[in-house]
Amino acid sequence: MESEEPTGPAPTPERKRSWLRPAILAVAVAALFVFGIPIIEYELNTVSTDDAYVNSYVTFVAPRVADQVAQVLVDDNNRVKKGDLLVQLDPEPYQVQVAIKEASVATAQANLVAAEATVRSLIGQTRGARFALQNAIEGVDNQVAVIGQRAAKLEQSKANLVLAQAEYNRSAKLVLEKAVSSQDLDEKKAALEEAKAEVDQSLEDVHEARVSLGLPADPPAGGNFTDVPDDIDQNFSSVRQALAELLKDAAQLGIYPSSYDLTPKEVIEDFYRRDPKGDIDRIYAKIMQNAPSLKQAQTALAQAQSDLAQAKLNLSYCQVVSEIDGVVTRRNVNPGDNVQVGQSLMAVRSLRDIWIDANFKETQLRDLRIGQRVKLETDIYGEHHIFEGRISGFTNGTGSTLALLPAQNATGNFVKVVQRLPVRIDVVDYDPDKLPLFVGLSVTPTVDLKSQPTGPNAGKYLQSEIQLDVSSSAPPHPAPATATP
Repeated sequence: MESEEPTGPAPTPERKRSWLRPAILAVAVAALFVFGIPIIEYELNTVSTDDAYVNSYVTFVAPRVADQVAQVLVDDNNRVKKGDLLVQLDPEPYQVQVAIKEASVATAQANLVAAEATVRSLIGQTRGARFALQNAIEGVDNQVAVIGQRAAKLEQSKANLVLAQAEYNRSAKLVLEKAVSSQDLDEKKAALEEAKAEVDQSLEDVHEARVSLGLPADPPAGGNFTDVPDDIDQNFSSVRQALAELLKDAAQLGIYPSSYDLTPKEVIEDFYRRDPKGDIDRIYAKIMQNAPSLKQAQTALAQAQSDLAQAKLNLSYCQVVSEIDGVVTRRNVNPGDNVQVGQSLMAVRSLRDIWIDANFKETQLRDLRIGQRVKLETDIYGEHHIFEGRISGFTNGTGSTLALLPAQNATGNFVKVVQRLPVRIDVVDYDPDKLPLFVGLSVTPTVDLKSQPTGPNAGKYLQSEIQLDVSSSAPPHPAPATATP
């Protein structure tokens, strides 16, 4: 049986391509919407650069004392923690210095005890001198009282002489009248002579008392034997001598009168005014604290203790330790080396305190702000791990201006070159124990411009001013003087 032949015409290649082209165009449009628009949107809302690298702090290890190296405990690439021993210096010379300073402290302490005993002795002498001065004043006052007493006795003797003279004269008349015997007259005459002798004796006693006070034996014409200067108890030689002894003893305690023209009483009153209530115990306690010899001994002890502390500190410096957590690099010290203060022994690079220095073009900085989110892609890990970062600050100057020899564009041959500004990016939630970032590694940071800035100084170009503690800093420099016409 024969097969039937097709009645219609066969399809041509042109007809096949007519429906294939719209299909491809539809797929391309769909792919553009699915993949192209997100890519375009990503490119419009991100800023990236390949001129970025990892940076971190580096601490140079140097000895603080000159000594010989006894042992080196680390090598390059060793990881260390803060406080780990890196280099051991020979401690013996500094142990000897500590022993010497300890002996000096013991000597200074003994000298302080001796100085305290000396000051207490001087205080005792000063108190004795003060009592001696008061006793001298009282002695002069007693002498003045003796003058008064003897002057009164002289007047009494004169009265007795007048009475004896009258009785003698009366007896002499009665003898002529035979009313009394010659024996009675002789008795009256003896009494008269005795009264005269008593007057002479009383006068001599008065003269002696006045002369003992440096006064003339007889008062001036019209004066009395009891007439003495009112300030004799302040100017008498024994009083002045006692005052001089008191001032000499007090001077050794650092006590000086407000004026050397003061009288002894004023000196004593001035001494009591050293305390608001005149408490003598508190006065001497304060004098004890401020005595020059005691202060000198205390200062010597403090100096010896400071020298001992410095010697112990130098001994502790024989152990050179790491100041940060990190990795040892550039070791250039070996046992037996004689090192000097400040000599570089090695360096320790921080593993934790790292950041990214990204050099963005100046045309990319328009929308960058502190606190924006950054994705960090490293060549060492590729796309397998993306680190999270945050912009923390902008360097106040481009790389060309911060170079050792900045470019000078003051000539007429200036060609504008797009500048780059270093931007610091902090790595967020960075754990060096899992995926460490090594200093100098290349990084490709991508800043998300749509992300909301977060953290300190978010949304700013400049960081806030740091509040520094200036309580122990040096005083500010004085303002420069301005010229006057």
